[in-house]
Amino acid sequence: MNVRRLRGSVAVPLLGVVLASVLAGCGIRPTEVPTDFGAAPSRAPCALTGADTGTQSARGIPVQVFLVCASQLVTVDRTVQLSGKNAATDRVQVAQALLDQLAETPSEPEKQAKYTTDVRRGMTVSGPREGDPEDTLRLSTRPEDLSAYALAQIICTYANSAAADEDGAVVLGGPTDEPVRRYQCTPEVRSRPSTAPPSEVVSGA
Repeated sequence: MNVRRLRGSVAVPLLGVVLASVLAGCGIRPTEVPTDFGAAPSRAPCALTGADTGTQSARGIPVQVFLVCASQLVTVDRTVQLSGKNAATDRVQVAQALLDQLAETPSEPEKQAKYTTDVRRGMTVSGPREGDPEDTLRLSTRPEDLSAYALAQIICTYANSAAADEDGAVVLGGPTDEPVRRYQCTPEVRSRPSTAPPSEVVSGA
């Protein structure tokens, strides 16, 4: 028997054992199959593609509403149907149309991008009562009874539209005789809608 050949044949498997031991000692586990890292990550939150932005569009007046995403307020393009020659400047009609849009369930692309709304269906808005400032909007629900997110959505959406006053603030009240308040949509409100929008009581006209 050729001793030299025998030693060579034994050396190969021994070398494999030694390498495996070294790898194990370094914390590296040898594997014979590719590692499965799972499915590719889904779309990043708060990112709508260009094709998605028109999912709810239809013929009408283009508007923007604020939805909630990643604990912040983000704008979404929508269209609303208004009636009348001067409908686009009719504060109450615009406010109601925007309120209805805020209460709509987000579209499928918006859901995939993690958009949500805290505004509930069925709320209505009307104009000023006697003694209110002329730019007052009165909700059928007291602003104090809304969630912080819902109130921030409404204030910031109105502030970005014809529903706001000349200074871009929103004079808002509820169905009761409590004084109305002038609300501001600040950068802090948009970035942290869980905090109450700054406001102050305003007197009548």
